[in-house]
Amino acid sequence: MRQAFRLEDCADDAAAVADALGVDTFIPVGYSMGGTIAQLVWRRHRDRVDGLVLGATAPYFAGRRPERLSFVGLTGLATIARYTPAQARAWITDQVYLQRKSQQWGPWAAEQVAAHDWRMILEAGRAIGDFSSTDWIGDVDVPTSVVVTTADDVVPPRRQVKLWRWIPDADVFRVHGNHDAVVSESDLFAPQLVRAIHATRRRGR
Repeated sequence: MRQAFRLEDCADDAAAVADALGVDTFIPVGYSMGGTIAQLVWRRHRDRVDGLVLGATAPYFAGRRPERLSFVGLTGLATIARYTPAQARAWITDQVYLQRKSQQWGPWAAEQVAAHDWRMILEAGRAIGDFSSTDWIGDVDVPTSVVVTTADDVVPPRRQVKLWRWIPDADVFRVHGNHDAVVSESDLFAPQLVRAIHATRRRGR
């Protein structure tokens, strides 16, 4: 049985990749779940981080009761997935989860998710539901830029704005688009992301 998916391990992997490349310090750039990982890179490897760029992400994801219940469901499915054969796992996740989520996600998102290991997808969802940086995000002491997707129906814009407000002296950049704006509105998103990166670099000099 493989080890359960952990966002903390992803953060440590990012630092390990920098080690392998001979990079001492760097600016983590994280989008959506990647934004939680970038936050954790700062928390777990502060001496390596020169700044942060966080896009379409938040300090927590399971706020209201319906959201919490949704993530509880993911936790149950992830547990089932760890202890069932691959064929049964694929059937359970397809019938119980994918069909339901396909009604909410766009075709691109559904296609991307369907191409991955469902057990890891479910465990990643559980990890996101458990994630919260509310107790320590205000301690971030490096230049930070937050890219807010203002029409996001996956990570509510108000929660993205909280992230910006809770990080001392953070800059904010806005893109009018949904959670897939990085793809569907790339002509708008990419320039704002580049501006956010440059702003963080300038402040770090």
